[in-house]
Amino acid sequence: MTMYTITLVNRGDATYQVDGKKTLLESLRAQGVDLPYGCKYGGCITCAAKITKGSVNQTAQVALNNRQINDGYVILCVARPTSDCTFEIGVESHDQLYRNPFLDPLKPHELKADVATPLKDSSEELL
Repeated sequence: MTMYTITLVNRGDATYQVDGKKTLLESLRAQGVDLPYGCKYGGCITCAAKITKGSVNQTAQVALNNRQINDGYVILCVARPTSDCTFEIGVESHDQLYRNPFLDPLKPHELKADVATPLKDSSEELL
């Protein structure tokens, strides 16, 4: 069992030990962290959080587009830590999660991976 330390900066820098084989939502809720969730399969963004340090595997998520992923958002119900991580959770972390598509439409490379147009400049490689 690989254990990682998860820090929630906007919850008083609270730290939790989590198992890398379990989702962050499952592990944190089991330790009493009150987190919202909806689908539990990565299809909505109810449990989105912003990662500010560390890395996760969230390949099962289907709700985020490339812009949101590049802005640091993860879907806690499917994300599993691959290192110690620091997160901002709750609505306080959603400053860049939502964007009015009429005022600021996504560019072709910011769409979901299966419909996105890759960037031409390799220095701007997407996650």
